Amino acid sequence: MKYPPNLRASWHEYNGGMYFVTFCTMDRMHYLGEIADGKMNLSEIGKFADEQFRNVTAHYPYSEIPLWVVMPDHIHAIVVIHNEMDGAENNCDGNNCGVVARNDSTNNIDSTNIEPNIFNKTDKSAGKNEHMSSLSPKKNTLSVVIRGLKSAITKYAHEHSMKLVWQTKYHDRIIRNTAEMNRIAEYIENNVAEWDLETKNT
Repeated sequence: MKYPPNLRASWHEYNGGMYFVTFCTMDRMHYLGEIADGKMNLSEIGKFADEQFRNVTAHYPYSEIPLWVVMPDHIHAIVVIHNEMDGAENNCDGNNCGVVARNDSTNNIDSTNIEPNIFNKTDKSAGKNEHMSSLSPKKNTLSVVIRGLKSAITKYAHEHSMKLVWQTKYHDRIIRNTAEMNRIAEYIENNVAEWDLETKNT
């Protein structure tokens, strides 16, 4: 299964914007559930993870997660970080997203005009966030939200005597325009079906 390239931007503070984030379990263990007949059956840990993503704004008021999917060994999500200077109301204006691209209350993302195979392309600017795990996250940033979510899910698992270990690093990509957001939304929405299809064909 291929994942989108990580585009860690040295010029970006990650305290305002829209991001596609993926983080995985260690050794790709299926701690979060299993997929059968095109349906994701969440484990107890997976159900708790899903709940944490659904209620992320209650814990991190400057963030929203309008779309996500919990998979057996990883989680994909579109994460919105609201910059205080923007009043959390900036939107995409056709082709380009501003500092913040906010979804409406229905959490629906327009998936029309989606270019296929976005994640099969090679991006020369892609790189891994090698140094991020050793840095102290700044306040109101993407790193704070992701580390907080991973920590909360891990704590829940350990408190209930269930094993869960995450990979230390995570992948993130800045969503720069509406077309890119639509492609990522389609990828997330089809992730379970694609996994099931790949499994049946192996």
